[in-house]
Amino acid sequence: MIVEEIYLKGCFVLTPQVFEDERGFFFESFNKKNFEAETGVTVDFVQDNQSKSSKGVLRGMHFQTGKYVQAKLIQVIKGKVLDVCIDVRKKSPTFGKSFSVILDDIEHKQVYIPKGFAHGFLVLEDDTIFSYKCDNFYNKESESGILYSDKDMNIDWDFPLDKLIISDKDKQLPTFKDFLNEY
Repeated sequence: MIVEEIYLKGCFVLTPQVFEDERGFFFESFNKKNFEAETGVTVDFVQDNQSKSSKGVLRGMHFQTGKYVQAKLIQVIKGKVLDVCIDVRKKSPTFGKSFSVILDDIEHKQVYIPKGFAHGFLVLEDDTIFSYKCDNFYNKESESGILYSDKDMNIDWDFPLDKLIISDKDKQLPTFKDFLNEY
């Protein structure tokens, strides 16, 4: 596995070694010992989540707060997404900076997102299956987020905004400035 730490401290892109032949393919999607050796991050995942979405669905930008803050290891099982994370750690030198990457079922890349990041993704193919591991349990009262279209974040979704399929809840998320005032 190739592990690359990106410019957002503690955030990694992982590219597995994929073995292919006439039967299909095989790769190791997670190995705790190797992950910790390559990243220096000790992790104990306690919850796995999956979603299936149509092209144009945007989910995000979400995060948990307080004692329920979560680190995530994300991947696409089937299809393709534009995956985005924002550093919301106030003491981080990259606070307010974002990162995006295409994840698909061809390269099988994964992204490790540490605690203190907002996360979201835009589905680029129908019937996409998105999967992620969390190191803490979900808690409804601790959920928060940042508006996907926030002008200060200036995220390039590279998709017509009027064609996005977004939940009412995600349309009501605060802007980054409102988030700053809240915390």
